[in-house]
Amino acid sequence: MNRPLSRPLFHKQRARSEPYRVLVLLLLLVAGLFVLRAVDQDQIRSPFDPTPVPTRTGFSWATEAQTQFQAGNLVMAINAYQSALELEPNNAEMWAELSRIQSYRSTQLTTDAEKREQLLAAIESADRAIAADDFNSNAHAARAFALDWFSNPNLSGADSERYLTEAEQEAVRAIQLDNRNALALAYYAEILNDQMKWTQASQYIVQALERDSTLMDVHRVNAGIQETLANYGEAINEYKRATEITPNLTFLYLNIGVNYRQLQQYERALEYFAKAANINEQLGVNDPTPYIAIGKTYSQVGEFFIAARNVRKALQLNPTNPDVYGSLGIIYFKSRNYEGAIEALKCAVRGCDAQETCNVRMGSVCEESEVDPQFTIEGMPLSGSTVVYYYTYGSALAGMARPYNDYCVEARALMNEVRAQFSGEPVVMQIVEENEAVCDQFVTYP
Repeated sequence: MNRPLSRPLFHKQRARSEPYRVLVLLLLLVAGLFVLRAVDQDQIRSPFDPTPVPTRTGFSWATEAQTQFQAGNLVMAINAYQSALELEPNNAEMWAELSRIQSYRSTQLTTDAEKREQLLAAIESADRAIAADDFNSNAHAARAFALDWFSNPNLSGADSERYLTEAEQEAVRAIQLDNRNALALAYYAEILNDQMKWTQASQYIVQALERDSTLMDVHRVNAGIQETLANYGEAINEYKRATEITPNLTFLYLNIGVNYRQLQQYERALEYFAKAANINEQLGVNDPTPYIAIGKTYSQVGEFFIAARNVRKALQLNPTNPDVYGSLGIIYFKSRNYEGAIEALKCAVRGCDAQETCNVRMGSVCEESEVDPQFTIEGMPLSGSTVVYYYTYGSALAGMARPYNDYCVEARALMNEVRAQFSGEPVVMQIVEENEAVCDQFVTYP
C-alpha cells in the first residue's frame, strides 16, 4: 500500500484545553452532593427503599370490624373499631357500633365480674358516642342496650331499677330522634320486656320488624320476648332467623339450645350447643359456655359421667374461671359424688390454690410436676347467680359431716351468709334450714 510520505502514519496530537467540560463536571459533583444530603435527611427517598405501605383509614378499620362481627369474632371486631376510632375519635356512629358489639361480647363471658366490666366498657363507649353527637339516634340506642343488660341485679345489685329506668329514658330519646330506627324500637321492646310490660313490648317489636326485618337484633329481641311468654317454639324460630343474618354468633345457638331444653327436646338442644362449640373452635375462641351447656343438659337427663366430661373440657379452656368449677361441682353433687362436689365448689365459693385446682381438673391428686402455679382461683362473691353454689356447697358439707370432722363449721358459715341476703327466698331458705338441721345433731358444733 502506498501512502503519501508528507503525512506520517502515527503522529502526536496537540493537547486541547476544555474549560466547559470541567465546569459541567463540577456542577454535576455539586448536584450529587446535594442529592446525597437530601437522602440522608429523608427529603428524598432512595429508589432502593421498600415501597411505603398505604395508611389505613378509619373506614377501612370499621369495615374489618363488621366483617369480624359477622364472622363471630367479637374480640377482633372490638379491636378493629378501637383502631378506627384512634383515627376518627369524634365518629359517633363508630362509637355506637363499638358499644353494641361490646355488649354482645358479654355473652361470651361467664363470671359476673367479667360481664360487669365488659358492659361498663359498652356504656362508656356509648357515652363517647353521645358526646360526639347528642342528636345521633344510634348513640342513644346503644346506650339503652348496654344499660338494659347491665341492669341485671346480679351485675348492678341494688341499683338495678335505676339502670333499667335510665335505659328506658335513653331508648325513648333514641326514638324521639328517629322514630324509624329499628334498633331503637327493638331495644325499647327489650327494656319493656324486662319491666314485665309484655303488651307494650310486643307492640314495639312488631314496629321494629315492620321497619327493618333484616337486622339480627330485631329477631333476637323478638325471640327473647317469645321466650318470656313461654312461646318456646316461636322463640326458636326467631333465634334461627337471627342466625341466618349473623351465622357465627355462638350465643344465638346457645339460646336455641336452651329453648329446646325447655321443650325437653334434649337431642336438639345438644345439637345446637355443639354447633356453638364448633364455631368457637373454628374461630379459636376459648369460650367454656357451650361445654357447660352440654354438661348441664346431660346432667338433666341423668348422664352424669358425660356431663362431667364436658365440663372438664370447659375447665381445660378456662382453668382459672371459678364459675366453671361451680358448674362441675353441681354435676358432682347431683351424681352424689359429694367429695368431688366439695372440692370443686370450694374453688367456686372460697377459691383454691394451684394444687387444689389441679386436683379438681385431673380428678385425682396431682403430682408436683403437674401443678401450674398460675392456676390459682379467687372465689366468687355471693349473688343471685352464685347463690346456688353457696347452698349446694353447704349441702355437700352437711351431707359429709361427721363428729370427727369440721365440715359443719364451714357449712354453718355458708348458710349464715345465704340467710343474710336471701331470707325472702322460700326455696333457698328451705335448703338453708335443712342443712342447719343436719349440722345441729353434732354436739361438737359450736
